[in-house]
Amino acid sequence: MLIFLLFFSFPFSSSFILNNNHSLSFPLTLTETPLVKHVSNSINKNQRLRILSSYNVKSSFKYSMALVVSLPIGTPPQIQQMVLDTGSQLSWIQCNPKQRTNSKTTSPRPPTTSFDPSLSSSFSLLPCTHPACKPPVPDFTLPTSCDQNRICHYSYFYADGTYAEGKLVREKLALSNSQSTPPLILGCAQDSKDPWGILGMNRGRLSFPSQAQVTKFSYCVPTRQDRSSSVTGSFYLGDNPDSSHFRYVDILTFPQSQTMPNLDPLAYTVPMQGIRIGATKLNIPPSVFKPDAGGSGQTMVDSGSELTYLVDAAYNRVREEVVRLVGPRIKKGYVYGNAADMCFDGNAVEIGRLIGDMAFEFEKGVEIVIPKERVLADVGGGVHCLGIGRSERLGAASNIIGNIHQQNQWVEFDLANHRLGFGEADCARLAK
Repeated sequence: MLIFLLFFSFPFSSSFILNNNHSLSFPLTLTETPLVKHVSNSINKNQRLRILSSYNVKSSFKYSMALVVSLPIGTPPQIQQMVLDTGSQLSWIQCNPKQRTNSKTTSPRPPTTSFDPSLSSSFSLLPCTHPACKPPVPDFTLPTSCDQNRICHYSYFYADGTYAEGKLVREKLALSNSQSTPPLILGCAQDSKDPWGILGMNRGRLSFPSQAQVTKFSYCVPTRQDRSSSVTGSFYLGDNPDSSHFRYVDILTFPQSQTMPNLDPLAYTVPMQGIRIGATKLNIPPSVFKPDAGGSGQTMVDSGSELTYLVDAAYNRVREEVVRLVGPRIKKGYVYGNAADMCFDGNAVEIGRLIGDMAFEFEKGVEIVIPKERVLADVGGGVHCLGIGRSERLGAASNIIGNIHQQNQWVEFDLANHRLGFGEADCARLAK
């Protein structure tokens, strides 16, 4: 789910390294065996999962509001910048977009490197007859369509209003000079206003983990000084060497056939129990964080959302406590991103100390703790906000834990065991 409210243009790079520090000529390198290789059809699915889960790739990403990796795609590879998004299914890249201009100055925006299909020998268009074009259960927010050449088109809306459309294609992700993924189904975006593509990492059958047979991945989001600068974080495909100290909660699953209009059955839904500010456990029933009969109240972990969003029943309790602690300091009449109204001028560290630590509580005693020094986030112009917005103002009915509250945590998605792990870490140091 792509939710971040402002874009800054700056160069990105992603350095993928071997465990033994042996580097290749690509920005993506491997341990001794590849993440994905062409496996004989005679090998059954369980055997294939065991094979693939034993391979590890370590990479990095740049972070300001989104987690942006640079991946080599095509033959020969073309480096593409993509947002690592656990709330999205379809991965897509920018394919020769029209030159965009700044509406205020009519001058070109900073250039982005788009993918040129004509330069790749492994690129192919997806025909309308392919099952992904007309699936029994829709994979996209708008139906796919066919052009006069019987090529499959897609349209995709995100929760923040972002829109992308283009052709469905098949293309390889290069892992070394001699190895690559099988052709994966991707979107080749021709009408998107975003500077980056999307690496869809949710539980859907067209997501990158599902197509590439990745059974485990994790990332570590570093803290940042301000929104205009970027920092480097770490990203693993496969086993994380630090996982022995992670604490795990179950990933809740729902059948896609279950009719719940406000539920995302492919999201990483977690059993949240409550919220604590300082020593005060807020009076929020645990049912507020669970999907009701219509799916409202689902709580998901989403790397593609910058802020955390809460349904009104939870947001109002948080705001009441913040008003009790620092009410006179709240910036009156100010709403950030049309969703967050717990914002302040003045000394953010001092105000954070008055608010105290904040914690999201889950089953099995697992917590995400945001220390008081980081409880307020810089949103620009000398304003700092709690980093929590009202999800209803986005037109959503879910609780969404955004990347701003995943900072200095390893977050591991263990798909084989249907669980999600958290482990405190100094993410900036780990990325060096």
